[in-house]
Amino acid sequence: MKPCEINEEGKPSCTQIEDLEKILAEMPNEEEMQKNADIIKALADPTRLKIIYLLKNGELCVCEIMAALEKPQPTVSHHLNILKNARLLKWRKEGVWIHYKLSNPKLPDSLKQLVENP
Repeated sequence: MKPCEINEEGKPSCTQIEDLEKILAEMPNEEEMQKNADIIKALADPTRLKIIYLLKNGELCVCEIMAALEKPQPTVSHHLNILKNARLLKWRKEGVWIHYKLSNPKLPDSLKQLVENP
């Protein structure tokens, strides 16, 4: 770890500022950061994580998700809408029921890797 080099004005050195500017240039823009934050917020709920893991093996009907979670339809629909708005789910309507699947089938494995290796 390199030491912080503060000049007489109380600011980082020119070299440190250049290094910071390089880091900032590689970061996603504000819009991308907001999308990323929205995705992380959508995943930051145990019920929604359960839904992600339930969908690991493919498409499920809302009725199946309700049964697996033992939660009422309005609660399940609320969580599904949050995941859908974060673009984590794809859906299709069949009769009166909606069927959901993961937008990215690798998501559960990515989550597992993230929490096992923080």
